Amino acid sequence: MKIYNSTKYLLSLIVLFSFSCKTIAQNKETKNSGYIITPVNIQNVKLTDAFWLPIIKRVQEKTIEYAIHKCEEEGRLDNFLIAGGKMKGEVKGQMPFDDTDVYKIIEGASNTLISEPNPKLEKLLDSLIGIIKVGQEKDGYLTTWRTINPAKPPAPWVPVIEGKRWESLQISHELYNSGHMIEAAVVHYEATGKRNFLDIAIKNADMLVRTFGDNPNQVHGVPGHQIVETGLVNLYRITNNKAYLNLAKYYLDNRGNPKNHKLNGAYSQDDIPVIQQKEAVGHAVRAVYMYSGMTDIAAIYNDQNYLNAVNALWTNMVNKKMYITGGIGAVHDGEAFGANYELPNLTAYNETCAAIGDVYWNHRLHNLTGNSDYFDVIERSLYNGLISGISLDGKQFFYPNALESDGVYKNNRGSCTRQSWFDCSCCPTNLIRFIPSIPGLIYSSSKNVLYVNLYASNTAKITLDKTELGITQQTNYPWDGKVTLTVSPKKESEFSIKLRIPGWARNQVLPGDLYSYATPASAKVTLTINGKPLDYKEDKGYVTITRKWKNGDSIKLNFPMEVKEVVTNAKVEGNIGKVALEYGPIVYAIEEIDNPANFDKITIDANDTFKVTKENKLLDGVNTIQTSQLKAIPYYSWSNRGVGKMKVWIDLKK
Repeated sequence: MKIYNSTKYLLSLIVLFSFSCKTIAQNKETKNSGYIITPVNIQNVKLTDAFWLPIIKRVQEKTIEYAIHKCEEEGRLDNFLIAGGKMKGEVKGQMPFDDTDVYKIIEGASNTLISEPNPKLEKLLDSLIGIIKVGQEKDGYLTTWRTINPAKPPAPWVPVIEGKRWESLQISHELYNSGHMIEAAVVHYEATGKRNFLDIAIKNADMLVRTFGDNPNQVHGVPGHQIVETGLVNLYRITNNKAYLNLAKYYLDNRGNPKNHKLNGAYSQDDIPVIQQKEAVGHAVRAVYMYSGMTDIAAIYNDQNYLNAVNALWTNMVNKKMYITGGIGAVHDGEAFGANYELPNLTAYNETCAAIGDVYWNHRLHNLTGNSDYFDVIERSLYNGLISGISLDGKQFFYPNALESDGVYKNNRGSCTRQSWFDCSCCPTNLIRFIPSIPGLIYSSSKNVLYVNLYASNTAKITLDKTELGITQQTNYPWDGKVTLTVSPKKESEFSIKLRIPGWARNQVLPGDLYSYATPASAKVTLTINGKPLDYKEDKGYVTITRKWKNGDSIKLNFPMEVKEVVTNAKVEGNIGKVALEYGPIVYAIEEIDNPANFDKITIDANDTFKVTKENKLLDGVNTIQTSQLKAIPYYSWSNRGVGKMKVWIDLKK
């Protein structure tokens, strides 16, 4: 990776600041999470996968560098220097949360360092952290636009704040800035063992602990945009300082509490207490970040009221408010959830950040329960409505992710196709933050049980309670359903392996009744151990194999793939008389460039025969679906060949 140095301060700050590399006494893999299942750290999972490895490498090698250049170009880095008096000028940029783009880049780059040491990248992060340190006020406060000049906020919709901090929590994003900063600092510490960023985060969090609370001399209020809650919980996990956990719970407990603050309404999930919320409403990203925090509280405190609430919210979202691509947040106005069954296609919003937040939430729910339904949502999001947010060259982005395009309606913040950047660039940097962490979703463990959650070629080293083992996956998933796992325990040992049977392979599009297959597949999943067929039973979507494993034991899975037609619950009026095509975990779309003749009249006939073809030179290598009338490509890859029409839901021939 090239190290940017066009800002004269960027690398010189390495010399100006000396960083302590002391580690916290508390082991980073603390036992205070409350979750029964622990993900296997990405440090121990080496991807060799033909699908995911190129996507992750592209982000690591191109998108991170590109985003740093953009942040530099638009003054994101200068703001820290101006706030700290090292540079003269007014605040640069247009959003009160521009600081967070730098934090998210550091988090994604830190996940990259966890996967593989990179001294040049680590040095670059040290320089960025040095710049951040300049912008932090003496008491720990860190929101550069307000430090520079509270009378001149960067966005016209942020009120002038000339008095105390925290006066406009609903829209100032002061706590949102803290949240992303703390999240990034924790990951950076886990990646490097250095305290340079962590100390900045601790100083900020300690200031928040002093500032917010029930005492008369403290500020009473909650974040306008949630994420500080999960940041504080993660900081608690590595420091064991319960003050951070208590503050996270304070923020959640007081949403919807009119005695604490003037309520901000359903848009901010601040109309009723969180434990009474049963319907996913309001700004979708705010919501899933909050639900993640609620799940943390449910786990750590074993709080049944919190657990009941997150279960009700998840059930409502998956049954009534989720797109077939895993996208959430149907409405442009407010980037929000719509009403139940309100799932338009042309005007679908489906913010990329919301898909990412939903993966974080569902991962927590799986860690709490071991139920594969949550990984069905994760897998659907990953392969479809999440990676659709980034182009195949890693430098173009969708903020919303529509399920239909007429080539005219400018769905993507003024554009019909992906853009190179946005004035509000939360989605590009959130993709950077998230995508390098994907290997950490593949495996998890609980005592003497190994969960295999996702299928991708890799080698991994895993420690169970009584066993150290290596495991290797070889597969061409998602293009075909054959998977070989080789198990290599350090010594012959008895333990359990849970193999997830994806929902699509069990004739379940998503949990619930929002979508279904028009014709369920009849072919069954097959499983062999050392070549011998295994008659298995499923439990919570997993097959559990408990035996004495020896070095070289081989498991072979075959998930039969065929083109399936998906239909929607009739309460979704826009999809009546239409079907969508799937092959394995991939949702397909038709694009005008492949279907130039009579695009708007394309239909699917009940007698159509589908042909699946691997096209290695198309869109970095994809399976296409063809009939006599159409050619379909994976939805995630649409709009990489110019502006044109597209649709996921195709009319059935009458």
